[in-house]
Amino acid sequence: MSHPLSLLGLDHVVLRVIDREALADWYVTVLGCRVERVLPQTGLTQLRAGRSLIDLVDGARPAGAGSAPPAAAGHNLDHFCLRLEHFDSEAIQAHLLRHGVPFGAVERRYGADGHGPSLYLQDPEGNRIELKGPPDPDQRELLAEAITGPT
Repeated sequence: MSHPLSLLGLDHVVLRVIDREALADWYVTVLGCRVERVLPQTGLTQLRAGRSLIDLVDGARPAGAGSAPPAAAGHNLDHFCLRLEHFDSEAIQAHLLRHGVPFGAVERRYGADGHGPSLYLQDPEGNRIELKGPPDPDQRELLAEAITGPT
């Protein structure tokens, strides 16, 4: 019998933010997201990031279940990772430099698809973001087994 929770992946991440409009503009301009929906009555901007959404919620509104208002320190999320279709290290770094975005070293790190190149950066409100490239070629067989289970 299959597991009742057949997971496909991460659907969305919700960030409680201080300046929703400015941060949405940053995610569109710097990371290439696109605005999918804006719901002013609930203080929500939803950004499309490939198959997933990044929800920006106005931190001045009452927090939802289990959440807290944004703060300069004490975030309860270490980082979230955006999987890139291609990872052209030089082009990515040049793009981030043009936008004045500091970033860490490109390193080979493990993620949902196996080991591959990635780098870390922060949005203007201090949320850490990992940009992750495709898995190394030798990881593809391991990925298939990880998703389907051992045969």
